Amino acid sequence: MNLSSFQEHLKNEGIEITEKQLQQFERYFHILVEWNEKMNLTAITDQEEVYAKHFYDSITAAFYFDFTNEFHLCDVGAGAGFPSIPLKILFPQINVTIVDSLKKRITFLNHLATELELEGVSFYHDRAELFGKNEKFRHKFDVVMARAVARTSVLSELCLPLLRTNGTFIAMKGSNVEEELSDAEDSIELLGGKLQRIEHFSLPENNGERNIVIIDKKRKTPKKFPRKPGVPNKNPL
Repeated sequence: MNLSSFQEHLKNEGIEITEKQLQQFERYFHILVEWNEKMNLTAITDQEEVYAKHFYDSITAAFYFDFTNEFHLCDVGAGAGFPSIPLKILFPQINVTIVDSLKKRITFLNHLATELELEGVSFYHDRAELFGKNEKFRHKFDVVMARAVARTSVLSELCLPLLRTNGTFIAMKGSNVEEELSDAEDSIELLGGKLQRIEHFSLPENNGERNIVIIDKKRKTPKKFPRKPGVPNKNPL
C-alpha cells in the first residue's frame, strides 16, 4: 500500500487525511525502521507493508467505532504503538494511555510522541495485570484496545478491569476468531462484559483477513481480577 493508495482507501471510508497527518505517518515509519535496527519492534519494515499491515490495519477500528469524540483510550500491550498511535494521529482529540511490559518499547514511544508532536499521550511501563489492579486506572477508561496480543479470554481479563461501566473494549484480531470467542464467552460475562458484535473484513490489496471484536462493559469487574502476573496467560478463565 503506497502513500496515494493509503490516502485513497481512507477517503473511501470517509476519512480525509491532512498534509500534516501524512507527514506524521511518514516520520513514524522512518523512526520505526531506525529504532528497529536497535531493538525488535516489528518484523515488518517494508514501507508498503507497514502502511497496510500496521498503519491502515490500526485505523480500521475507526470504521466500526466513532473516534470523532473526545474520550480516554487505553491501549494494552501496544508494542510499537499499534493501534493507538495511528488513531491518535488521525483523531488528535482522543487522550491515549499505553501500557507495555517492556521498558525499551516505552522509551521508543516517548521518543516517537516527542518527534510527532503528539499531546494527550502517556506511557506506562507495567504488567497489564498490575496496571489493572491500580486504583488510579481501574474502571477509568472509556475505551480499551488490544491488537493481536493474546487470546480473547486472556485479553478480557487484562482489559475489562480498566474499563468504566458502559465503556467499550475493542479487540483487533486476525482470522478465525469464532472459536476463541466461544472459549471466552464465560470469562467475558464473569468480568462484567457482554459481546456486542464481531466485524469481519479483509485489508485492501490482499493484505489478509481481520476481525474486530467489540465488547460492552455492563458492570464492574470483580476485585480479584486480573489475577497475578502470568496467571491469565498460563491458566485462562
